[in-house]
Amino acid sequence: MTYYLGVDGGGSKTIAVVCDEMGRVVGASESGCGNHQLGVELARSNIQAAVIHAMMHAKVTQEQIAYAVFGLAGADREADFQILRPMIAKLGFENYEIVCDTVIGLRAGTKQPDGVVVICGSGTNSFGVNRHGESLQCGGFGYAFGDFGGGSLLAVEVFRSVIRSWEGRGQTTLLTDLTLEQLGYDTVENMFHDYLNQGRMIPHQLAKLLFEAAEQKDEVACSILQRQGEELGMTASAVISKLNMNHDVFDLVMVGSVLTRGDSRYVAPYLEEHVKRAAPNCSLTVLTMEPVAGAILLAMDKTTSSIEESVYACLQQCLSVKEAQAEWVID
Repeated sequence: MTYYLGVDGGGSKTIAVVCDEMGRVVGASESGCGNHQLGVELARSNIQAAVIHAMMHAKVTQEQIAYAVFGLAGADREADFQILRPMIAKLGFENYEIVCDTVIGLRAGTKQPDGVVVICGSGTNSFGVNRHGESLQCGGFGYAFGDFGGGSLLAVEVFRSVIRSWEGRGQTTLLTDLTLEQLGYDTVENMFHDYLNQGRMIPHQLAKLLFEAAEQKDEVACSILQRQGEELGMTASAVISKLNMNHDVFDLVMVGSVLTRGDSRYVAPYLEEHVKRAAPNCSLTVLTMEPVAGAILLAMDKTTSSIEESVYACLQQCLSVKEAQAEWVID
């Protein structure tokens, strides 16, 4: 039996999965942050732990892994790969590849060789490959470098909106009561001073409150989510235009918890409006498999000329976005 290893190392968690040649998951594990930009030793330790535990669960050795693909957040530039190459090499796999997590997200969401992916998880990013094999990434480097949104920044927007409303600089919002309940404060004033006095970090979980408030038609929450959609649309459109994909037929895959686990109807229509202007023939699709499935598929691509439909079906069943999260084996 041939085995493959796929790793999805993100800002909040790292997932490692071992599959056989039929696409059946035989081992899986989850650990913490796998983004070296948030701490090299932290990422190394978490990636190693996830890999070791997934292989232990699968009862396979490194020699039995035909190919391994590491899809890692922060694998953006040569400066990043100079850190990541020796880190991953020390794991001891003979055949492996390191790619950005955008690449595995795209591979998990389309069977075509070309396409575009837009990510909105803890941060935002977009990546595309055209029919000539040319690729381009846009975004992924934070607010100061042109990005907007993702869970971390959306949480800040929630907190900031509550403060502005309390001070009179912003309109009244349902986010106030939701935030106070989430963080355990009785007044905004107490929250304001405690966060300043203690130097507290704003928890990214506040981003989820946007969807709860938007459900009740809160204007502040709806406007923040609308801006998120517009910014994602502009980012994807930039990739499409620079790769000359404006008249092509391809899938645009939406990836990340804000788009796949949140209520994307408050975000996706604004994204789609921008993208359809740039590429009328593209089809928007929400990722239904965990991105780590893309790492597995990329690994399989290295050893086989084509992947059977039954493999895709098995991966879909085993690594569904809705089902997989509760299935990781944590040793």
